[in-house]
Amino acid sequence: MAKNSSLSAVAFNCDVLVIGAGPAGIAAALTLNALGKHVIVIDKAEFPRDKCCGDGLTTGALRLLDGLGFDPKNVASWRKCDEVWLRSPRGREMMMPLPRNSGQFAAIAPRLELDNALVKQARARGIEVRENHEFAALTQNADHVVVEIEGRDSITSRHVVAADGMWSPVRKSLGLSTAGYLGEWHAFRQYVDNVDGPAKDRLYVWFERDLLPGYAWSFPLTNGRVNIGFGILRGGKHSVQDMKQMWPEILARPHIAAALGASAVLVDRHTAWPIPARVTTAPLGSGRVLFVGDAACVTDTLTGEGIGQALLSGVLAARAINECGDKNLATLQSRYQKLLKQHLFADHRMSALLGFVIRSPLMAGGALRVASLTSWSRRNFARWMFEDEPRAAVFTPRRWHRGFLKRSGAFADSPSR
Repeated sequence: MAKNSSLSAVAFNCDVLVIGAGPAGIAAALTLNALGKHVIVIDKAEFPRDKCCGDGLTTGALRLLDGLGFDPKNVASWRKCDEVWLRSPRGREMMMPLPRNSGQFAAIAPRLELDNALVKQARARGIEVRENHEFAALTQNADHVVVEIEGRDSITSRHVVAADGMWSPVRKSLGLSTAGYLGEWHAFRQYVDNVDGPAKDRLYVWFERDLLPGYAWSFPLTNGRVNIGFGILRGGKHSVQDMKQMWPEILARPHIAAALGASAVLVDRHTAWPIPARVTTAPLGSGRVLFVGDAACVTDTLTGEGIGQALLSGVLAARAINECGDKNLATLQSRYQKLLKQHLFADHRMSALLGFVIRSPLMAGGALRVASLTSWSRRNFARWMFEDEPRAAVFTPRRWHRGFLKRSGAFADSPSR
């Protein structure tokens, strides 16, 4: 449990300690560093390390990476996509185009490479990233936080950003554990090599009748490799325990097998992970500690996309710390909650409503049919789907701006890959 005490003449190791070196933690560290804060990042893993993920990057995520100064060329398997192929519950396929020759609106990047590149970027900016440093305990004081590390010296900082995942040990140490919480969704994925069907180059999303409101996907990487998987709503038609048994049958479905091609070969092991998507009700912080990424349950509840939301929460936590400084802790917590509410709460509620609607195959098929009626609707549906603008922007006028849905994509000045 966290303790409270008071020490004098505190020797600070840093202004902010970030616990967790995934996208949320590194986004917070890069933003704080640019604001002149001394930051240390710790992670229990050694990089490069893999992370269970679909590897897809939306327009929103790409814009945030671009704003952080990230360079896609540092990810060897980075793959830009200009269109998405959707399949309705009745088997109707449709292509939704994304803008070409004006930046990137969708991309695929293996988390093994993406997260490692972000860590390298942080180090190149002078940020100290300590690997093999596992969080053990936390003590909050009036003006500082002391974090104990397994088998190593403790670290004293003014604030802590906890980017330590869905089952956040930091949250547990603060007595905010969400006992029994297993996430809103569960996803399952595997890599496939030697893909010689259209999935080699196409980004597929299959709205399978029995998976709704979940879906199956195939995201193309380089050299004939794809990331393929499916996600289901926890407590829905299928049990999480059934996913391993379902996997061979899903891969054998004619349209999926045809997309992969006759030479496709499953590689490595399949992996599964829970998806936390309840930012509007999750604990967002306590005292001098702010939660970001999966620790704040920020994942989009409609698509299961979490990288863009993780990056955004890290940036917003950094902003809240910078704006509030050493003001009273209630100010810090209220400022961070206000920022998350402005940027994520309306979109979360919109996604939850849409997820409820598309549980019906009839409603899901109808929505896709309307979206595919004209070239304008297809183009703008794809931009909406990939969060080119906030999902609920139409209902939040404060986020309207000139050139809505007409902006260039991310990395517009970088060569396409």
